[in-house]
Amino acid sequence: MKWQALVDNRQRFFWVLQIAGWIGYALVNYIGSKVFEMRDIYVFVIVLNAYAGCLMTVPLRYLYRKVWNAKPLLLIFVVFSASYLTGTLWSVVQKFNMWEIYRHGYRPEEWYYYLQQGLDSVYIILCWSGLYFGIKYYQLLQSERQKALKANTMAHEAQLKMLRYQLNPHFLFNTLNAISTLILVEENKDANQMVSRLSDFLRYTLNTDPIKKVPLEQELHALKLYLNIEKVRFDERLEVVFDITEEAQQALVPSLILQPLIENSIKYAIAHMASGGKIEIRAQVFANELLLEVGDNGPGATIENGQLSDVQGVGIANTQDRLKTLYENNYSFVLAHNTPSGLKVNIRVPFEKAEK
Repeated sequence: MKWQALVDNRQRFFWVLQIAGWIGYALVNYIGSKVFEMRDIYVFVIVLNAYAGCLMTVPLRYLYRKVWNAKPLLLIFVVFSASYLTGTLWSVVQKFNMWEIYRHGYRPEEWYYYLQQGLDSVYIILCWSGLYFGIKYYQLLQSERQKALKANTMAHEAQLKMLRYQLNPHFLFNTLNAISTLILVEENKDANQMVSRLSDFLRYTLNTDPIKKVPLEQELHALKLYLNIEKVRFDERLEVVFDITEEAQQALVPSLILQPLIENSIKYAIAHMASGGKIEIRAQVFANELLLEVGDNGPGATIENGQLSDVQGVGIANTQDRLKTLYENNYSFVLAHNTPSGLKVNIRVPFEKAEK
């Protein structure tokens, strides 16, 4: 059984600690009996005393659970009173076992011996009570931490889903506009091809979990589905070059992380070039990091403080938000001017190899 599963099962955890604790008490007393050279029959007395202590402290658990939410002063009063009564009763049982079994009816004459033995038992029960409350508070603290972690995870996943699903309406809006335009100019064949390819692309997006990462190889397949849609619009005006290393293809990346960047290049670069343009997509692994690059040879854009100042839309901002949500500060997203013209986006994330 795993330790965490044992801790989570409070009923079983209590009994494991209860039995182990009183066995430990018995062992300590047994070692003491060897030091003071007690007779072997004293071992039987030790076992009886530990057994009695184990049984007599069980009701304390149920009493403490009843007063758990009581006011502090009342709780302290109950703990000390219950510990005193239980300790005194346990002391009587121990004296009986000691005098009747070990010393065959002998009674000590010193009055302080009775008091000392009684106080020792009360102290042990108080220690038991302290351990009970300490472990109980620790379990509650762990439970609250797990709840907070679960709530944080759910919020994290909700944010990721929101960011991922934000792409679909944006992409659909542009694609449906293009299909509408093709129908208006009576390019029915091209419109039909675009609808068919759009169906394939949307099927992929719906079958992909927005939370989980996917191999870059799979992401490139989805990207090619998207580019096939765009090629219906641009035909020979759109050129795409892939430069992906074999190791990089097995890297895990957020699903549809490149599509909004390609869409941004097509919308703000390729669409404004009469002779069309080129988009280059590169990926490699270096120093245990995955390096992704998307560049175009368009007219470029104004970059201020690492951001585009004259471009509206959700593509780049969405990508940055998703990267931050997934990797916190362990990533980089850099916009730069391409050579000789155009815009270039560089992404660096930790390299995680997909399992085959």
